[in-house]
Amino acid sequence: MKKVFSGVFLALILIITSSTTYAADTDIKIKVDGFAIASDVKPETKNNRTMVPLRVISENLGAKVHWSNSEITLTKSNMEVTLKLNSSTAVINGKTVLLDVKPYIKNDRTIVPLRFISETFGCKVNYKNSIVTVDTEPLVIDGIKVKALQQEYHMTMGGVVQQINGNAYNEAIYNIFVENKDSKVEAPADYSWQSHYYTAGGYYKNAQYDFLDQKGNSIKRFDIYSLVKSSPPEPSTGSPQVLIYDDTENQWYLFNDAARNSINQLIYNALNNGAITIISNTVA
Repeated sequence: MKKVFSGVFLALILIITSSTTYAADTDIKIKVDGFAIASDVKPETKNNRTMVPLRVISENLGAKVHWSNSEITLTKSNMEVTLKLNSSTAVINGKTVLLDVKPYIKNDRTIVPLRFISETFGCKVNYKNSIVTVDTEPLVIDGIKVKALQQEYHMTMGGVVQQINGNAYNEAIYNIFVENKDSKVEAPADYSWQSHYYTAGGYYKNAQYDFLDQKGNSIKRFDIYSLVKSSPPEPSTGSPQVLIYDDTENQWYLFNDAARNSINQLIYNALNNGAITIISNTVA
């Protein structure tokens, strides 16, 4: 009788323990550089490894994603990682390595091992109390570490000042500015924060971007300007559509609309992932 009771008691303990572990798995939270990551598919544990949607990696670690059939390639700087769905091997810069858990599909999302990819891209990963923290390396400009990227933009009435706190977002946006800064040009004759103050042919300031140091001082600043167009549109005057002003150099450059849109998309992603702090909002 004692043996039967012991067996039942042990089975009960195992069920309770198993249920508790499963519940903890469903409550895993991911933080990158201190901000919590939201996802429509929750992180989960498989073979003692935290698995997350691919988007968490690509957006918050600054890696670009390329798909080819069932093969996924992540690139960032001089690092390239290739994975295949349901394959236990990955390729890092041409070297094949083994994975503890194969990438798989769940709810139409590609699920990948967080620690493997994060550490491959040079991030530090820690796990405590169902919270996985990922710390990325900060952007460095002229030997100074960037704490945040501050964006300011104006509407018809009022404006917004906000800070992007994710290192990967800041690095990606900075690289877009540097890589798409084209030929030097003279300052336009008319330019302003507000498009409605200027006639067609002038330039209005879309936004101002300050890369801030640890004390909140601006290390590098770029302003994006767009050409004010007539309504209804008139034949093109040949004026460039987009310009940037490098405040640090006191120099204007040609820019392009695709680069501007890429910056806007990164800021949109940062906002959705909780990496933006509103400093002020005076929009009426």
